[in-house]
Amino acid sequence: MTEIPAANFAQLWADDTRAPLPKTGDEREILTAYLDWHRQTFELKCAGVPPDRLSERLIPPSGLTLHGLLRHLAGVERWWFRIQFRGEDVPVLYYSDDDPEQDFERLDGDPAEALAVWRAQCEQSRRIVADAPSLDVTGVHASSGEPISLRRIIVHTLAEYARHNGHADLLRERIDGKTGY
Repeated sequence: MTEIPAANFAQLWADDTRAPLPKTGDEREILTAYLDWHRQTFELKCAGVPPDRLSERLIPPSGLTLHGLLRHLAGVERWWFRIQFRGEDVPVLYYSDDDPEQDFERLDGDPAEALAVWRAQCEQSRRIVADAPSLDVTGVHASSGEPISLRRIIVHTLAEYARHNGHADLLRERIDGKTGY
């Protein structure tokens, strides 16, 4: 795969402040750098979009929106790092058994508030990972009751962001034509 020269990349995302991805490092450094890069990529997809456009359903019949993805990813961060890994007794975000799709379907609330919640959840997740003595430490998977390692949670979260960054890229392109990493 050919790398895009930095000059071309800057034309796509002039407001890009992401650090380059490391080419060496231990497992924790590599995984956390990639996860933060994906988090920042998602935030770039939302940056500069008027708040009312963040909630637009732009790719029928899909109900995906950038606002919905913000809510969903905030819930992902909380579910995996705080509830599954740490075992914290905190409410899930934008979800109930009676209304499991409320992160995408009920876009009540301000997108700026959803962004703040997402950022706070990301910061808590970063602290949890930084405080863990190793990636081998386990939590208890809520559905199965089986142990789940922090390593597995980070990899799962990376996959979640990679998938949703693709969705966000399509949504952003529909809003203003802006595409890129």
